[in-house]
Amino acid sequence: MKYQRGFTILEILISLVLGLVLFSGVMSIFVGMYSTSDTTTRYGAMQETGRITISLLTDDLMRQGFWGELAMPLSNSNLLAVPGAPDNECRGGGINNGTFPGNIGTFRAIWGATPMNSAMMGCINDAKQGSDILQLKRAVALPANGALNDDRYYLITNMNAGQIFDGENPSPVINNSQTWEYQHHIYYISEDTLAGSSSVVPTLNLISLVNSMWNQPLIDGVEMIRFLYGVDSDGNGNVDSFVSADNVTDAIWDGATNAKIRAVKLYVLVRDIELDPNYTNDTIYQLGDISFNASGDNYRRMLFSSTVTLHNGDVRVW
Repeated sequence: MKYQRGFTILEILISLVLGLVLFSGVMSIFVGMYSTSDTTTRYGAMQETGRITISLLTDDLMRQGFWGELAMPLSNSNLLAVPGAPDNECRGGGINNGTFPGNIGTFRAIWGATPMNSAMMGCINDAKQGSDILQLKRAVALPANGALNDDRYYLITNMNAGQIFDGENPSPVINNSQTWEYQHHIYYISEDTLAGSSSVVPTLNLISLVNSMWNQPLIDGVEMIRFLYGVDSDGNGNVDSFVSADNVTDAIWDGATNAKIRAVKLYVLVRDIELDPNYTNDTIYQLGDISFNASGDNYRRMLFSSTVTLHNGDVRVW
């Protein structure tokens, strides 16, 4: 008769211990790979957010002050007609800084500010304090062809005169002219609380001109934007200094002296949407002339910067 023998208690215990050791090793590798993958994904998302934000702001800044074929800065004096102000109009600093040119003072195509409270420009009630606001006006680079949209405004010009009109109305007739969509943009940061959560997400917002000024959240995760304006103090075409919006005088905004804004340095601080309890951020980020201290919170961040030359400041014929 043959007898069958099983494992002894000691052998089973040894096998279990060896199995647990192997399992722990596998789990350790898995957790490490997951953590690395999660970190890489977070930084990849922030990289993309920063790249898109810089590209968007750069494109708009480069084209501010473009007025189609008009061979001079846009003003009430060279326009045959100007519509009334749109609903919920955003008005920046100065006496002529609404959506369309007024009949007094220089019309500003670029203006910025650093808000000290959440209400700004008559159309913003949730601005993040300490993060800049940027206002730009221009015509779209390509002429409008075909039917016009009835929820947009347009600029029709030749070299000497022009007219701004609502797309729901017939296009005016101006000899040797072309038509461009007219744009008025305001960029700023707000902090929004997620529904059903106490988490706060910083968001880049864009207010743009349609039938009225339309406010839309644009890119989540943009925590701060900062602009330094490159001022040519003596009119020789070279930037002499970069200064914050608070240090740009009314005369410079208006281009009323030899001093002109020739370039803009932009800084974009991007923050991860979700915190990581296993990460502590003690970094101090330098956004030009100001700094942002993470103060030991649990959010990853990335800082982006670029310098944009303003080509249209002195150009009279495009």
